[in-house]
Amino acid sequence: MSSASGLHSLATIIKRLEAATSRIEDIASASGAQIVTPESLLRERGISTSASAPPPPPPPPPPSAPPAPAASAVVETPKSVVAFDEAVVQGKLKPFVELTKSFAGPNVIEMAGLVEKQFQTVREFILLAASCQKPDQNTMNELLKPVQASIDAIARAKEANRRDRDWFTHLTLISEGAPSAGWVAHPKPGPYVGDTKDSVDYYGNRVIKEFKEKDPKHVEWVRSFAAILEQTRKYIMEYHTTGLVWNPKGVSVEQYKSSAGTSGSGAPPPPPPPPAAPKASAAPAGGAAAVFAELNRGEEVTKGLRKVDKSEMTHKNPALRAGSVVPASTGPTTQSSATGKKPIKPSKPQALAGKKPSKFVLDGNKWLIEYQENESSLIVENVQLNQSINIFGCKNSTIIIKGKVNAVTIVNSTKTSVLVESVVSSVSVTSSPSFALQITGSAPMIQIDSTDSGQVYLSKDSLNAEITTAKCSAINVSLPVEGEEEGVYEEQAVPEMLKTVVKDGKLVTTIVEHAG
Repeated sequence: MSSASGLHSLATIIKRLEAATSRIEDIASASGAQIVTPESLLRERGISTSASAPPPPPPPPPPSAPPAPAASAVVETPKSVVAFDEAVVQGKLKPFVELTKSFAGPNVIEMAGLVEKQFQTVREFILLAASCQKPDQNTMNELLKPVQASIDAIARAKEANRRDRDWFTHLTLISEGAPSAGWVAHPKPGPYVGDTKDSVDYYGNRVIKEFKEKDPKHVEWVRSFAAILEQTRKYIMEYHTTGLVWNPKGVSVEQYKSSAGTSGSGAPPPPPPPPAAPKASAAPAGGAAAVFAELNRGEEVTKGLRKVDKSEMTHKNPALRAGSVVPASTGPTTQSSATGKKPIKPSKPQALAGKKPSKFVLDGNKWLIEYQENESSLIVENVQLNQSINIFGCKNSTIIIKGKVNAVTIVNSTKTSVLVESVVSSVSVTSSPSFALQITGSAPMIQIDSTDSGQVYLSKDSLNAEITTAKCSAINVSLPVEGEEEGVYEEQAVPEMLKTVVKDGKLVTTIVEHAG
């Protein structure tokens, strides 16, 4: 066979193969299957199917590797922390610290630095709350220790510099404002900071009065510090109105601390992914037969049912019928709900709620006895006629006042006993439940307001005392028994019930006495 006839036969075979291949490809495309054709086999072996056939296409490039993930995700700072930084720290605290450094004494500058550290501690606590779920009370008490330490540090710095007479009022002003950091544990943080600011304003007014004509910078300094507390109060009322806000979808405190320790930064870890939706339970096998078999169990069927509380019954609660939705039960029925009583509220953390450092000091002509707890014998000696005794926030304490003083004031103290010799003007007791007051000398007036349960012991020299009570209950006055030795008293109750009638167009009120 000649070469020309051989090539002609090969060309004929290739055309037939191409026609067969075309048909096979049509069938493959219709069925979606991948078919190995003779033409593809020839191409795999490097045999060209025609003289003019183009070379096989180059193999596709290997798929590119996916881009490497970022080394660490950028975590956005919570909005509440950003607002605290901008409004309080940068807006008010920084200008105050700079102003203090420009003119104040070294002790005041040192305390301003402690205030700056304190606000940094509070800022870290806010960041932690914005990133974590609220912990239990024991963990909370541990977390609050740095805040309490910052308050104590400022109080100790003030006491250590008591001899600095030129700047001691300034130091006292800062010390009075330090407990405001305790708002992070207070159930009503806004009013709490407002009360702290009132105490600061008292000493601020003294500074203003002294330096108003001498150096206006002192006046500016006082107003700058007060502005910090006022801005803090405004920030709290916007972001933490009813208490520090924790993140219910955040991580635990342990995870937060672990992440912060390994990364070396305070940025919180991202919140955990939402829990996966529960899988739908498979339909019970057996169809209708299984249903009837289950019903035939009799009383066994109802053993797993929960008793419906009265608060969830629409026929006994019109409010539920109006809303058309019955709230889901949060758990099994408790004894308190079954008896119709309100459940006991969980106790709030008390580590810093309204707690301030104790105080026992003579400030001018005022003895300040504040936040004393479990003190069995606090003695105030060498008092003078122009001095007054102010007792505030004490608990389970006994205070003995030796000598004659101008006035005695007891406010917001619980189970506090006060023994005083003589008083020039009056003794005032306000919002101090379970108090005890004994006067061994004379006292012209005793005022008791908004107080439940109290004992007043009068001496023979104080029987002319005028006792006024308002919004009080269970107040008893013990009088010395005539003819008996000293220390023998007869207890009489202060009347609580009044009767009011209209007589001649006017109200006439008399005491209701119970006899028999």
